[in-house]
Amino acid sequence: MSPLRDTTAAHPAWLCLFASLALSLLGVYAIDLGSAPAAPQSAMQLAPLAFRQLLFVGVGLLAAVMIAAPSARTLRSLSWPALAVCVLLLIFLLLPFVPTWLVTPRNGVRGWIDIGPVDLQPAELAKIAFVMACAAYLRFSKHHRTLLGLLPSALLTFVPVGLIVLQPDLGTALLFLPAIFAMLIVAGARMKHIAAVVLIGAMAAPASYPFLHQYQKQRIIGLIAQLQGQRGGADDINYQAYTAQAVAGSGQMFGYSDSKARAVIRYAQLPERHNDMIFAVLLCRFGFLGALGIIALYGLWLAGALIAAALCKDAFGRLVLVGVSAIMAVQAAVNMAMVLGFMPIVGLTLPFVSYGGSSMVSVWLMTGLVFGIAMRRAPRLTRPSFEFDD
Repeated sequence: MSPLRDTTAAHPAWLCLFASLALSLLGVYAIDLGSAPAAPQSAMQLAPLAFRQLLFVGVGLLAAVMIAAPSARTLRSLSWPALAVCVLLLIFLLLPFVPTWLVTPRNGVRGWIDIGPVDLQPAELAKIAFVMACAAYLRFSKHHRTLLGLLPSALLTFVPVGLIVLQPDLGTALLFLPAIFAMLIVAGARMKHIAAVVLIGAMAAPASYPFLHQYQKQRIIGLIAQLQGQRGGADDINYQAYTAQAVAGSGQMFGYSDSKARAVIRYAQLPERHNDMIFAVLLCRFGFLGALGIIALYGLWLAGALIAAALCKDAFGRLVLVGVSAIMAVQAAVNMAMVLGFMPIVGLTLPFVSYGGSSMVSVWLMTGLVFGIAMRRAPRLTRPSFEFDD
């Protein structure tokens, strides 16, 4: 029986596909903008990083098609093995005897496995496997409606989060929390229990400060200095933050022309302008109005995914859609906030836009999940999702 037999072409995930394509192509342009002194005349004349990013977009599209094809039932059966594989890869990254040619630390982070022409970042794939496994666990469970019943979900979250924190990659690890909270709420967890967990976590957070790495402490100190209006660290810990804000602010309302934006970005020597700080490049080119357009594209993606979740009658599918939506929304918001100086720099990419193969594939996998779930009609006699008699 074909997995595509009971499908429909009329569904809201087309909004996600359009937004994903627009953001991906915008990212290719932004990477070229920050890398080359002149605009390319064709795709073959793109800067090397931009051309590689264009190839990553193609791989991401293929990955989206592959994950959209199986039914929700098949994806559910694969969720736990996928999470197990991701956890094993995260453990592999931390093994001290792994040769450096295979796992090369970058800026002190052991987060990538070098596999020839590309580098695999298991944490990016772990986000998706985690959402699928949590959805499989919560789909017909009632235990999470008690305070102690939240413990299995907490333990399930702690495993990948703990391994990613040890890399250390605090930014990526934090994305698991909004995903599990969003899925628990949709699955019927009581808000008073969620609020209690959040309150306990907020009260315990200051106690984790002594365990942070020195550079992480410096970023927090640098952010506090920025918020207080101090210029201390402008040539040190806050150099990247202040430079990003200067480049972003230079675009003002309407942005610069292509040639002038390239000159400003090249002269400013903004670190990581192809990666974490790419939002500053886009603000320089397109200004405040352009930033609103970029935010609107993320809003369009979220609207497509959340409308699909509201229409989805399958419990697993609905939770997956909510989980990936939470990750997408928080990751985009945090990246923009850290570029604009409202949050410390935590090394999170801007989805679809920042350079990177693993990150590009992961966000396109999310789009593929949304599309595959949204395009399938609900089977007859589908069991109602998350209806509890209180």
